Amino acid sequence: MRALTVRPSHPRSLEVTEVPDPSPGPGELLVDGLAVGVCGTDKEIVAGEYGWAPPGRERLVLGHESLGRVRQAPPDSGFAAGDLVVGVVRRPDPVPCGACERGEFDMCRNGRYTERGIKERDGYASRSWTVEGDYAVRLDPRLERVGMLMEPTTVVAKAWEQVERVGSRAWFAPRRVLVTGAGPIGLLAALLGVQRGLEVHVLDRVTSGPKPGLVAALGATYHAQDIDRVTSAVRPDIVIEATGAGALVFDAMAGTDTYGIVCLTGVSPKGRTLSVDAGALNRELVLGNDAVVGSVNANLRHYHQAADALAKADDAWLERLITRRVPLERATEAFTARDDDIKVVITLDDAH
Repeated sequence: MRALTVRPSHPRSLEVTEVPDPSPGPGELLVDGLAVGVCGTDKEIVAGEYGWAPPGRERLVLGHESLGRVRQAPPDSGFAAGDLVVGVVRRPDPVPCGACERGEFDMCRNGRYTERGIKERDGYASRSWTVEGDYAVRLDPRLERVGMLMEPTTVVAKAWEQVERVGSRAWFAPRRVLVTGAGPIGLLAALLGVQRGLEVHVLDRVTSGPKPGLVAALGATYHAQDIDRVTSAVRPDIVIEATGAGALVFDAMAGTDTYGIVCLTGVSPKGRTLSVDAGALNRELVLGNDAVVGSVNANLRHYHQAADALAKADDAWLERLITRRVPLERATEAFTARDDDIKVVITLDDAH
């Protein structure tokens, strides 16, 4: 069958190649692939900056933002042919560490976890794939066109859970949230903020294209000014930082209201230096009882939270996040950015 593969650590090795048809093992589902989303991690792997092939192999099947339809399921799996499903990305380490042992494999302590399409396990960018029943999550059937948004939604579901857990250290009744960045993660974070009944503000640098309209359609407020002006006007109780831009990260830390929480979800590139008034920042954090927390990946609990959030969302709004669909045989085009891109999707069957 055809699959999108790459040689990790080898730039320009991305190809659609023939790979063996999958054969489900005990407890596994056989799934027909419908689509995969493309994100920054995929682009890093394609650029040779990240990623590991399965042991003993040179090539890795890409794709961790999955969507498929069950073709075959074990009788006792809880799944049936025709179910719309996604596959979980991460698997616990084999030791396992204390976090993995308790199902919190997103918090793995020893780094020996594996990840579909990223680290030592083939991904989901193939015409068909298998997944363990314990690591598959069913989606509402009406999400067939947009279900590949599930994995990035799990990232923000976890981020919101982290914010709420930190907030619960004392009385916590937030009203205003600022999301920095209007890419897929930022927009989905804004969606979950609106679903929580909060006043949501989104900051991005562009003033044209689809982003301002998508924010407005949520009932949120879009900003393209300097972050200091925005935080001074909004005084957010919560900031979800989704850009990884170094200067913006530090400005966000200093811009919350008292007892503010900043959740960092964007990964910053290495090698860039900034001049920061560390004393002033420390003073802000301490005297304001502020908190800063990093959040990455997701466990099964967050997948179910994300499935619920997408099921409650407006289908048409979710569809607008997907600005390009590229067929598998032309998948390399998905890795060339265009100005109005938000989420680019690779379709794996003719109908999608």
